[in-house]
Amino acid sequence: MPGELFIISAPSGAGKSTIVNGLRNRIENIGYSISHTSRKPRRTEREGVDYYFTGREKFNEMIDSGAFAEWAEVYNDLYGTSFSVLNDQMESGLDVLLDIDAQGAGRIKDNYKNAVLIYVLPPSMEALEKRLRQRGTDDEVIIKKRMEKAAGEIKNCVWYDYIIINDDLEKAIAEAEAIIVSERCKKGRRLQKIKNIFDISFP
Repeated sequence: MPGELFIISAPSGAGKSTIVNGLRNRIENIGYSISHTSRKPRRTEREGVDYYFTGREKFNEMIDSGAFAEWAEVYNDLYGTSFSVLNDQMESGLDVLLDIDAQGAGRIKDNYKNAVLIYVLPPSMEALEKRLRQRGTDDEVIIKKRMEKAAGEIKNCVWYDYIIINDDLEKAIAEAEAIIVSERCKKGRRLQKIKNIFDISFP
């Protein structure tokens, strides 16, 4: 049976990447969508692990060929999720985690109607700014831009399926894990397995 998509979005600095990494370590049979980006890698990032680092020219060629389920330009860099990365994993039976913004989530939902959307919020704007500064990867101009963007992004949580407030990281990961486990237990996903195990049919 094909897997499903679980999209996790949040303002930059709210902790979504840490939550995704926690889920990947805890949950069996879970895949992860590695995005393409036109930007250069940061110090600790690796090709094919954090992103597929693609030059802008190649990225534009992929756009033109319809390779992306979603793509966007963020802070002058291009980011995209390819159909092949998603479909290859789902067709093998894996559920797939996506760490993308709300704009991308909407486009993914257009292409994959059963995708489950989870939004992660910081406990406050002050806590968000503190996390961005502690991260140490952005200068003052970028931090200001991220804070301004976050103020507008947060309202997107209203059209997501689930909302997590990340005031405690362990609790936030546990809540995200509970969402995935409960989705896997839904009748629609379990009936096919039951049919195969017990060799029965349902009316």
